[in-house]
Amino acid sequence: MRTSIRFLILAIIGLLLIGCAFIYIYRPIYSVTLNGEFLGYSENKAALQAKINDYIENGQGDNVAFVQIDELPQYEMCLLKNNIVANDDEIFEKVISEGTPYYEYYTVTLNGEEKASFATYDDAQKVISDLKEKESNNIDKLGVVKKYELALADFSDTAQVVEDLYEAKPVVIKSTTSSYSYSAYTKTVNNTGNVVQLGMALLEPTNGVITSRFGYRRTSFHTGLDIANSTGTAIKAAASGTVTFSGTTTSGYGKYIVINHGNGIETYYAHCSQLYVTAGQNVSAGETIAAMGSTGNSTGSHLHFEVRVQGSCQNPQNYVF
Repeated sequence: MRTSIRFLILAIIGLLLIGCAFIYIYRPIYSVTLNGEFLGYSENKAALQAKINDYIENGQGDNVAFVQIDELPQYEMCLLKNNIVANDDEIFEKVISEGTPYYEYYTVTLNGEEKASFATYDDAQKVISDLKEKESNNIDKLGVVKKYELALADFSDTAQVVEDLYEAKPVVIKSTTSSYSYSAYTKTVNNTGNVVQLGMALLEPTNGVITSRFGYRRTSFHTGLDIANSTGTAIKAAASGTVTFSGTTTSGYGKYIVINHGNGIETYYAHCSQLYVTAGQNVSAGETIAAMGSTGNSTGSHLHFEVRVQGSCQNPQNYVF
């Protein structure tokens, strides 16, 4: 009996010694792989994965909102000799190198179209606030949109964007006017010489020679600008807007187009040979809308171009040519 006890004690002591020796030589550690590729060893699986998760949710660097990583590392516990060194930092760098960062920034929009980008919401909102303070005529059409994109946009200067987007309110000068009528459109004429500010730029609607200018001629008043060129010469929209009329009248303008640019501003394109747009269609500045001709009350191929503000004809040469 005593012999058995001694043997048991010796066996326990032997196992303890073996265990101590094993622990002294080996230690538990995690083998880390990604897509089947061995990356190294980590002593603290939880800490490494928490660091990776934080990177996915918050990213690193300016304006990084989050990072998409399709595959996460796999961990497997194993026993290795104590001289094996863990390389958590290298594993982390390898894992995040497979990620796709998404950048967060803000854009100022006009009529839903992005006009400028900013790093923060406050920067974008300052543009809106400054334009509101300046009583810009387009303030109700401006907005701020948060963006998440794979590439970071070039950020704009706030003051420059305010200057670019500012739109002055149309000023209608009350003066002595004369009334004329073509088809269903009644118009008055600003013959004072005072320039009404449109708050927008106009492009030259066609190429050619000016054959008749705005103003009195003999017993009538010419309400637009005549630009002559060969039949079929392209006629382009002087600014972006919505076509409100595209058709033919039996006299006067012949085939003509009216474009509404908002804020009471309209442009007219008369005596066309062909019309390429229809009423209700949105057009962009510089877009070809018609071909030059000599329809209606016309003695030769030319474009009769008018600019109207609140129905009052303005001298087109205050804005183009």
